[in-house]
Amino acid sequence: MYASTIDPWNFATSSYEAQKYRATLDALPEPHFERAFEIGCSIGVLTARLAERCTSLLSVDLNDRALAEARRRCGSLTNVRFEQMVVPGSFPSGSFDLVLLSEVGYYWSDADLRLAIDRIAAAARGGVVELVHFLPKVDEYPRDGDSVHEAFLRDARFAAVRSERAARYRIDVLRVS
Repeated sequence: MYASTIDPWNFATSSYEAQKYRATLDALPEPHFERAFEIGCSIGVLTARLAERCTSLLSVDLNDRALAEARRRCGSLTNVRFEQMVVPGSFPSGSFDLVLLSEVGYYWSDADLRLAIDRIAAAARGGVVELVHFLPKVDEYPRDGDSVHEAFLRDARFAAVRSERAARYRIDVLRVS
């Protein structure tokens, strides 16, 4: 997707994306997080805004071109670290008081979704997980956004704190026990 343009989904210019990012940040239950993990940062548009609410933010993506743009965009933010990582096969060590999974889960196979749920539950124990996904079914994706959220909600380790549904996306904020 990034071969022909650095912003294939218009993250930096879309009013829809800007509104979704506002809603994503507004849904967070605390004003500040010590250690956060953003899965699928793309070109860093949301990362830059999320960083304002974090002491330390690890943002990952699998695409090196997107990461280069994210590093450029967030270059002055000393609290953000970027890594190339294919979650859930790779996963950072340590714990996080916030894990943000935005627009990634519908790419995962059933096995990868189960592994991601387990790894996120372990890494965010006692913390918050925020899920944000596009809702309309995309034929090329293994699942839709609702099925990602419902898989987390069926797991007893996650308790719903807040849920918001817009016309094209869904946000769920969960506490991890």
